[in-house]
Amino acid sequence: MQTLRGIPVSAGFVIGKVFVIEDEARLRVKKRDIDPANVPAELERYDFARMASISELNDLHQTAADEMGKEAAKIFLFHIGVLNDPSILTPIKKMIEDEMVNAEYAISSTFDTISKKFANHPDSTFQSKVDDLRDLASRQLRNLETNQKISIANLDEGTVIVARDLTPSQTAGFDRTKVAAFVTALGGPTSHTAIVAGALNLPAVVGVRNLLSQASDGQRIIVDGEKGRIILDPDEETIDQYHQAQLRARQVSLSLHEYAELPAITADGVHITLLGNIEFAQEIDQVINDGGTGIGLYRTEFLFLTRKTEPTEEDHYQAYSECVKQLKGKPLTIRTIDLGADKYTQEQEENPERNPYLGLRSIRYCLAHQDIFRTQLRAILRASAHGPIKVMFPLITNIAEFRTGKYFIREEMEELDEQGVAYDKDIEIGMMVEVPAAALMAGSFAREVDFFSIGTNDLVQYTLAVDRTNERVASLYTPIHPAVLKLIRDVARAGRRNDIPVSCCGQSAADPAFAALLLGLGVRTISATSSSLPMLKKTIRGLTVSRCERIAKKAISFDSEAEAGSYVQSRLRKLVPEVFDGRPVG
Repeated sequence: MQTLRGIPVSAGFVIGKVFVIEDEARLRVKKRDIDPANVPAELERYDFARMASISELNDLHQTAADEMGKEAAKIFLFHIGVLNDPSILTPIKKMIEDEMVNAEYAISSTFDTISKKFANHPDSTFQSKVDDLRDLASRQLRNLETNQKISIANLDEGTVIVARDLTPSQTAGFDRTKVAAFVTALGGPTSHTAIVAGALNLPAVVGVRNLLSQASDGQRIIVDGEKGRIILDPDEETIDQYHQAQLRARQVSLSLHEYAELPAITADGVHITLLGNIEFAQEIDQVINDGGTGIGLYRTEFLFLTRKTEPTEEDHYQAYSECVKQLKGKPLTIRTIDLGADKYTQEQEENPERNPYLGLRSIRYCLAHQDIFRTQLRAILRASAHGPIKVMFPLITNIAEFRTGKYFIREEMEELDEQGVAYDKDIEIGMMVEVPAAALMAGSFAREVDFFSIGTNDLVQYTLAVDRTNERVASLYTPIHPAVLKLIRDVARAGRRNDIPVSCCGQSAADPAFAALLLGLGVRTISATSSSLPMLKKTIRGLTVSRCERIAKKAISFDSEAEAGSYVQSRLRKLVPEVFDGRPVG
């Protein structure tokens, strides 16, 4: 039995068998000379492969539009456009005619040449599309029956796809009745693959080191999409443990349905606001069905990650307006783009940053790219005319950053006034508390902002100096560390003293045990993934704020996260055993 660790990007437990997909980017196509008389036939082969690929992409586009929404599906329209582009068609056909070579070689050679040009192009739009070009080349080669890739058409149920990396079209094209999960050696939380996985609700773990050197076809595997844990060749005891975990998860899911429509009120009568985190507008219905009363975190990076060019103001506006429409008067909090530490932006840089998580990311990226930032702010303002919207700046570290962002909003308001465009003149402007500096200065920030939203993902990372995407130090990443809890407590106190609402929207907020601590620390609004809301509501209704306060006060007093976690686990198991029995904390 061997355990590997990676980055969890889509939750769930799966026990299945490995199916390895070869790395198509490294495949080689042999050059074959053809007889002049066979050139017309070879051109027909190429046209057949191209049209077959377009047909597949049309099907994928429709499926993606139905399951993930029109915005996420636009990536396939770009693929179709490339296959119809004369600047690509002509060189391929010319090579077949002039050099009299096989269609496979002409496709591979042409796309390889264009990919290299895109990779070296100073325009970031070109650089970001290299993977898409390789995906298109591979798709056409498959339709030419080159045997360069193992077919995944006849998979067994419970298959776990293992690959170095996956393209969006590969992920969206999986037969969800057969593919139960996937694991990749590369990728991160904001990669195309991660976004598609979440939208399809497929358990997934990415960034697993040494994955391909350890996994092989047919091997038994356990995928823990909650903890980012991969277990190869698990023993019977481990398999039984995860079978029990699956069973408990199913039983809990069924029993939780009744809680969706009940109010989130503690046993001592304190109302807690439960909101949802989303990537796509199409997730809103599920948030509402699971008991959410609005959206506390709308991540807007997907607008950049699922298209070939930067989104226009109209693209932004349509996306935000659709959210407002679906929410029907319920609140929507939009986080401005959190780019800079991701593959998308780093691949565009002539000199990628050595440590992008401490570099030009989030609000810094926005302030350095004012045209992109202002476009988004203007679209948000326009959409605010149709329903309640709040604006939230990510990774604020000093007052000047917040004031500058707010100044840009005011300037865009003035321009909209001059043009007679409607918007909410009282739109609330808040910030995410994601770094110790912001938490420690919360009292000063509270005089400037309309609300706080604590982002535990980065707050834990920066407080403990642990890269949350690095599996080598994953064991050190824990939100229950007393230092983290103290910072959250201080932010909640600053909010209460200044009558500023405080919410928590980090990934940890979905954990019922951590949510109980948040209540004890003074947080009264929690925003989490839709699937976690029923469990959170059940937890809240089974606890009193006074008990949560005593537990949180004691947890902060410990010297280590291990002691704090053990204490919290034991206390909550006694208070709400049906929720916390067997559930780890932190």
